[in-house]
Amino acid sequence: MQESKLTIRGELSLLLVIIINSLGVVLMLHSGSGISAISSVPYAFADVLPVITLGAWTEVFQVSLVLSLMLLSKRFVPVYLFSFVVGSAFSAMIDVHEMWIKQLPQSLTLDIIYFIISYIVICFGVALANRCQLPIIPTDLFPRELAAITAAMTFFFLGRVDGLGFGTILAAFTMGKVIGSIGEYMDKHVKFVSFLSSRA
Repeated sequence: MQESKLTIRGELSLLLVIIINSLGVVLMLHSGSGISAISSVPYAFADVLPVITLGAWTEVFQVSLVLSLMLLSKRFVPVYLFSFVVGSAFSAMIDVHEMWIKQLPQSLTLDIIYFIISYIVICFGVALANRCQLPIIPTDLFPRELAAITAAMTFFFLGRVDGLGFGTILAAFTMGKVIGSIGEYMDKHVKFVSFLSSRA
């Protein structure tokens, strides 16, 4: 007998993704292990040009990516507009989480705990984003390349590699497998539906 799957709305899933992925990004940075690869380039801009917040630079970067995708496709794709909204919400939540996470106490033990929590949260969030039947944040697609860009930017402008720690490197090279494992479990037990999937 085939096991019935739990049906979850993709819109609610994406809202959860925005909240927890932004939390994971800021918590990983607070742990001192480095910035998550998905936000490493905006962090580099915020470090080199600290005229606006990390969240604001994240929004600038997300919008630039979506516009680039439109230009490369040489046509208007309506779902890309949804990515603007998602990217803006994600960016705003980064600044919201920064306000309270920076108040958390720090020690070697706590920093390790923060890193583990942030790693798991981001992996779960990306796996959920990939299955919610809605457009995902573009930076979720190529974490290794983003980490390399961050290293080059901070070294060129600041004379040092900043924002990249063991957590960034570990996440960039291991998250794919963990995200895949979480995704496989979701596929077995959960079905996602959204306004886009219902129109397909």
